[in-house]
Amino acid sequence: MRCLCLAGPTAAGKTAAALAIADALGTTQPVEIVSVDSALVYRGMDVGTAKPSPAERAQVRHHLIDIIEPTQAYSAAQFVADATRSIDEIGARGHLALLVGGTMLYFKALFEGLDEMPASDPAIRAELDAEAAREGWPAMHDRLAAVDPLTAARLPRHDSQRIQRALEVWRVSGRPLSSFHRGDKPAREPAPMISLEPGDRAWLHGRIADRFDAMLAAGFVDEVQRLRARGDLHLGQPSMRCVGYRQIWEALDAGTLEGIRERGIAATRQLAKRQLTWLRGMQRETVACDAPDALEQVVRRALSFAQKGAQRAA
Repeated sequence: MRCLCLAGPTAAGKTAAALAIADALGTTQPVEIVSVDSALVYRGMDVGTAKPSPAERAQVRHHLIDIIEPTQAYSAAQFVADATRSIDEIGARGHLALLVGGTMLYFKALFEGLDEMPASDPAIRAELDAEAAREGWPAMHDRLAAVDPLTAARLPRHDSQRIQRALEVWRVSGRPLSSFHRGDKPAREPAPMISLEPGDRAWLHGRIADRFDAMLAAGFVDEVQRLRARGDLHLGQPSMRCVGYRQIWEALDAGTLEGIRERGIAATRQLAKRQLTWLRGMQRETVACDAPDALEQVVRRALSFAQKGAQRAA
């Protein structure tokens, strides 16, 4: 087996589970982790992304973390290229690539393929910005729902960046954005996936709240202030629209942090809901992340996949 996937919503415990898998499988086949996370690619964004600690990254080799500046954009197509190269290099060393993350579009792009997206059109973007200024982004979301209900269903009504891109793709190509997520040629053969999903959503909501509190205590606001002080970042960039970063940035713009905890937790819960929606359409073996023996179950599943892979190879 050259590749194994570990997915799940934010705060489900993927990092601990990944390290447990690496420890269990490492006696027979060394494991290297490939991040499948659209926020972990950014340098200087550590606290708010729950980036694996230096100690955790020293324990198991990680890939696709801290690879670009927050001023840069990163696409699903770029992820596929980077992940494919990493998986091949890991396999050439005789190691197992463990793909870990919650950016489900990246998983789908890697194993199902993506059609080539239309290039950005500045004129159409300007038109959409002008329309949104007059009508508001919820109204633009309603427009998107009329032409691309699948994409609209997974986007919050105030996600201006993604709503704009989806409407831009429709106007440029005449095709809904969701149609570009059905490539005919997968980038790789599908790999077995273990998914950590809560049996009780309240458990996950509690984890999300606890983790956001821990991020605030660890200096999340200070991190956003440092990013603002660079002078080359703004809310229109994908990095600064990551969950938590956007809410703190907007609070700093308003001059008050009152209510930032509640807004950050609410945004993170919405992210988890969208991740779980994506997962329902993916082939996977689920483990209840709120089960007392969740880690043991994950390791058993991983060992079972590895054993089956070895039997097929033999």
